[in-house]
Amino acid sequence: MTMENDQSKKLWWQSGVVYQIYPRSFQDGNGDGVGDLQGIIARLDYLKWLGIRAVWISPIYPSPMADFGYDISDYTNIHPLFGTLQDFDQLLKEIHARGMKLILDFVPNHTSDQHPWFIESRSSRNNPKRDWYIWKDARADGGPPNNWLAAFGGTAWEWDESTQQYYYHAFLKEQPDLNWRNPEVQKAMLDAMRFWLDKGVDGFRVDVMWHMIKDEKLRDNPVNQDYQPYMATYDQLLPVYSTDQPEVHDIVRDMRALLDKYHERMLIGEIYLPIHKLVTYYGKDNQGAHLPFNFQLLTLPWEARKISAAIGEYEGALPSQGWPNWVLGNHDQPRIASRIGSQQARVAAMLLLTLRGTPTIYYGDEIGMRDVPIPVDEIQDPQGLNMPDKNLSRDPARTPMQWNNSEQGGFTTGKPWLRLDRNFLTVNVQSQREDIYSMLSLYRKLIRLRDEEPSLIDGSYIPVYSDHQMIAYIRHREGSPRLLILLNLSHRPCYFRQSSEPMKGVIVVSTSPELENIVVENTISLSGDEGIVVKLDN
Repeated sequence: MTMENDQSKKLWWQSGVVYQIYPRSFQDGNGDGVGDLQGIIARLDYLKWLGIRAVWISPIYPSPMADFGYDISDYTNIHPLFGTLQDFDQLLKEIHARGMKLILDFVPNHTSDQHPWFIESRSSRNNPKRDWYIWKDARADGGPPNNWLAAFGGTAWEWDESTQQYYYHAFLKEQPDLNWRNPEVQKAMLDAMRFWLDKGVDGFRVDVMWHMIKDEKLRDNPVNQDYQPYMATYDQLLPVYSTDQPEVHDIVRDMRALLDKYHERMLIGEIYLPIHKLVTYYGKDNQGAHLPFNFQLLTLPWEARKISAAIGEYEGALPSQGWPNWVLGNHDQPRIASRIGSQQARVAAMLLLTLRGTPTIYYGDEIGMRDVPIPVDEIQDPQGLNMPDKNLSRDPARTPMQWNNSEQGGFTTGKPWLRLDRNFLTVNVQSQREDIYSMLSLYRKLIRLRDEEPSLIDGSYIPVYSDHQMIAYIRHREGSPRLLILLNLSHRPCYFRQSSEPMKGVIVVSTSPELENIVVENTISLSGDEGIVVKLDN
């Protein structure tokens, strides 16, 4: 069997890179200042050029936009802001024509309060859809049924005057949670997934997967003894009863079973949980999510020893057939360049694209976009509006893609829904495409290396060394060259000394392009903020 045929056994979601598009901010096709489907279509050749295999698009369904699309009022249509179902069909066709896949965001935990289901549910206590949501009587003192808090601030219970009960919302009051213990809800949501699968969508990223089932007894959540004033108010309690209930795995298994009826479809789960809990979402016999999102690179301090230990813990916790994945940025977290600085962001790119498993790139990170200061009177994000004093707005990481140095960065001909970074004149796709020293060139080179080296697709991960500055590991697949990755996570020089077998090889990718094609052996010195990939001779 040839190596090419053997490598082809890996499915697209195992061998390719996933690219997340926040549709409001990627490309505006009609000049209204908001990104749309036609805008995405216009930029697909760029994604193909970059080497992207799968495109994940944040919600594009009809929505009142209380939470910018994560409050859905119709699961089987497109919001006019983004286009039409015909535009979507064209997008899907164009993505597939370029050999790429399309992953849709799916938000099953809650709907909009404007969804017809909820309008019916709140119309009366005896409405057939009353039990599609979580309604409870007040306590004897008139207060909420328990102490659960909403992620965007305040209590998670909203009083409905007309029917004299509270309904539960894990996020905004405009986002009532569905009652996933109701079989009718389960059927309706699986039918919605089926609608898109029948159209040819290649997979789903399931929003807040670990939230979908709540404790049946609605017990109070315990107090978080480690809470600090700078944290979101939600963190005052430990959500042990409002999230991650055992029955959620039955729901995930049903979603997976639906996808398995189609050819090579995949399921991603958004899950912010410790590793030992995260890996349970692969499911018994790996019949859960294909990729329970691993957010360690988003949440850990950027310290070599901690990250090295976390990689080892994750590798050790994965079930035997569980495929790993890594996420460096998304629409809910500060951008990597703002978290650790633009130079370390280059090292982070090398880490993301050389670790074992599927990497996910957040739009704009490949050119080094950073968080943009949004004036208080321009804040749009409900999390920021509800807690402005805590600087928790997610707007800074959601600003328009910086395509070129023309007005509004080539994103729109109108006024953008969020302002662009002042640096768009120099930090943009056009200026970086031909610059071998740019972040974009580094990303493209690393993605191409992944495609060319079987060891990076499904080779083993072999930790070699780590200390307070650096991480060293080898990726190796039988019959293919070994690749040594050395990453300096500090700003000071460091040295890698081989203590056992001698290693000799050539640098194939470096954060400093002038080092490429240089032969290294024995002690290897790294500048601060530097990373290299070495193809070893033995």
